[in-house]
Amino acid sequence: MRMRTVAINTDFLIRCIDKLEAAVEQMQQREASDELYDVFREMSVKEFEIVLEQSGKLLTKRLRPYFASNRQADQLTFKNTFRHAARHGLITVDACERWLAYRDNRNDTAHDYGVQFAETPLKLLPSFIDDARDLAGVIGQDADD
Repeated sequence: MRMRTVAINTDFLIRCIDKLEAAVEQMQQREASDELYDVFREMSVKEFEIVLEQSGKLLTKRLRPYFASNRQADQLTFKNTFRHAARHGLITVDACERWLAYRDNRNDTAHDYGVQFAETPLKLLPSFIDDARDLAGVIGQDADD
C-alpha cells in the first residue's frame, strides 16, 4: 500500500524565514554601535526561535503517515522529530545534526540574557536559513509529486 501525504501549508513558515533573512541582512549593514543593529539583532534571534519552533511542528505533521496514529507522531520531542525525519529520508543525517545543534543553541540562549547572548545564533543563521528553506520545501511537498 502506497503512503499518501498531503502537502502542508508552509506559507507562514516561509514568511518567517523571509523576515529572518531580511533582519540578518539589515543587521549586517550596520555597525555594532548603531541602535538599529541591536533592533535587527534581536529581531533575528526572535525570528530564529519562531522558525525553529514552526519547523518542528510542521515536520511532525509531515511525519504522521509514518506512524500508526497522528497521536504517536504528535508525542515526539523536537529532537526525535528530526531523527525520525532523517530515518525516513526526509532530511539527511547531516541536516538532522545541524537541526539538533540549532535546538541546543536555542535552549542555551533562552536562559542567557548577557551582552553575548545572541552571538552564537547569529553565526549559525546563514546555514540555518538555508536549512529552513530546504525543510520548508520537504514539508510542503506532496508525496505524490
